[in-house]
Amino acid sequence: MSKRVLVSSLVGVAVLGGVAAGGLAMASTATEPTLKNASARYTAPSGGSAGSLVFTADVRDDSGIRGLKVVAWPASSKLDPTEAELRHVDSATCRSTADDTSRCAYKLKVTKKQAAELDRGTWYVSALATAKDGDTVFVPRAVTLDVKG
Repeated sequence: MSKRVLVSSLVGVAVLGGVAAGGLAMASTATEPTLKNASARYTAPSGGSAGSLVFTADVRDDSGIRGLKVVAWPASSKLDPTEAELRHVDSATCRSTADDTSRCAYKLKVTKKQAAELDRGTWYVSALATAKDGDTVFVPRAVTLDVKG
């Protein structure tokens, strides 16, 4: 910055200070991804049709959404997956609904044989959302569902 006149220097410092403060304010308003409207349902196989476990959620971040990793697990298993473990599980399919929001869905087919081996009762779905800017949010229990029949 040129230091020709003391007054212009002071004005320059004030302007730079304002720009820096504004930059900090903008940086502090950047958000991590959020999950909203999360839901899950289990449908047991019937007749000749496979069953399914379906999880859906609206995922939002100011930079947009890169992806969502999902795992469903029975409460009785005491698994309690970590964020690091979720980096290596199945991905949901995400469809952009706005510049900063995606609707993500995860569907797992369940055969009669698999259904017979499933733990009945309370299940949890854990989710790891990743934004386009690299921010992540881990939701250890995004939803709870009841697996019957």
